[in-house]
Amino acid sequence: MKQFALALLFSLISISMVQEDKSLYSFKVKDIDGKDFSMSSLKGKKVLIVNVASKCGLTPQYEKLQQLYEKYKDKNFVVIGFPANNFNGQEPGTNEEIKTFCTLEYNVSFPMMAKIDVVGENKAPIYKWLTEKKENGKMDAEVSWNFQKFMVDEEGNLVDMVSPREDPFSDKIIKWIEQ
Repeated sequence: MKQFALALLFSLISISMVQEDKSLYSFKVKDIDGKDFSMSSLKGKKVLIVNVASKCGLTPQYEKLQQLYEKYKDKNFVVIGFPANNFNGQEPGTNEEIKTFCTLEYNVSFPMMAKIDVVGENKAPIYKWLTEKKENGKMDAEVSWNFQKFMVDEEGNLVDMVSPREDPFSDKIIKWIEQ
């Protein structure tokens, strides 16, 4: 009985010490059409995750994000847009309105997800992972504004973050994609 109790105690301690390694592939989200989207479908690709907004001074970045996607999509790279209305009400539309705007104004063809919160108490789980070191094991990087860019490698690990004002074709992003 004593051996059983010790074995059970050891097992419980071992289990509690094992931390689940989260990666981008741990998440399922809704796309802009309300369909389930498993991030594990992106295995083997570099992923640039961007919180986007339609009525922001940085909204013209949609054009360069689309150009970046077009240039590198056949080289295991994808841009993922997450609309968010967390900064001065700059994304007030519904998912349908956002999709229409992105298609008509910028011919966006990269995957767009459903509108979420990227900051605050209702922050989406995927953004908790992107912004909290305790979740991603890499860094804390609170979202400061629309069009902040997160770089995720082919194994689903957070690599780095690029500030909202930094151009999608910045040296940092291009070197990361091409390495």
